[in-house]
Amino acid sequence: MKHPAPHIVTAFEDAMKRLKAGIVQMAGAAETQLDGALTCLTQRNPEQARAIIESDARLDSYEHEIEANCMRMLVLRQPVADDLREVIAALKIAGNLERVGDHAANTARRAVAVAEFPESPAMSTLPNLGRLVRQRLTTAVDAYVDGDVELALRVWRTDDEVDALYTSLCESINQSAARLPEMFTAHMHLLFIAKSLERIGDHATNIAEVVHFVHTGRPLLDERPKADRSRGDV
Repeated sequence: MKHPAPHIVTAFEDAMKRLKAGIVQMAGAAETQLDGALTCLTQRNPEQARAIIESDARLDSYEHEIEANCMRMLVLRQPVADDLREVIAALKIAGNLERVGDHAANTARRAVAVAEFPESPAMSTLPNLGRLVRQRLTTAVDAYVDGDVELALRVWRTDDEVDALYTSLCESINQSAARLPEMFTAHMHLLFIAKSLERIGDHATNIAEVVHFVHTGRPLLDERPKADRSRGDV
């Protein structure tokens, strides 16, 4: 005796659960990669840095799998309204997480170069920015998992905290470079690392914006809070 096919709504819900689980798994991998990159900065461990760089391919694989699942759902299920927003959100969040991985790998790569130089006082300030963006990334992902719009708005509204710390950090690095011209190359690497970390903060804010749109159907039209006054973006 043939059993009837599962109801289309149930099938879509199951597919959506799998898709969401994939996002959570990818987010965990991105957070692990960021943690590793930050450890490279403080421990000056080239071997660990190389492992972080090599693991970036795993995030690319996650993104491709999520993209394929989203395309399959769009073609086979043809979702509309809330369901369509959920699928599009997964695509956007996966893209942002993949970029987080890229910036983490870039941080680790430059940490290898910085490790060849004597330690500069400016190096000690980078972990503060790293911890802040790591916290924001985790909060944004939590907002997605829990469907918490208020939590997402909290991430979005405090974007200027990252920008303010980034600007202050760039000024500190520039001042240190002026005092230690023989370490110009090291300080250039530090500026690139600071920019990568600041961009990770932006991707966390992007994820928060996506969460808000999924659950309200409305984009955040207000200008994103910014406090970056640096003219030395790299």
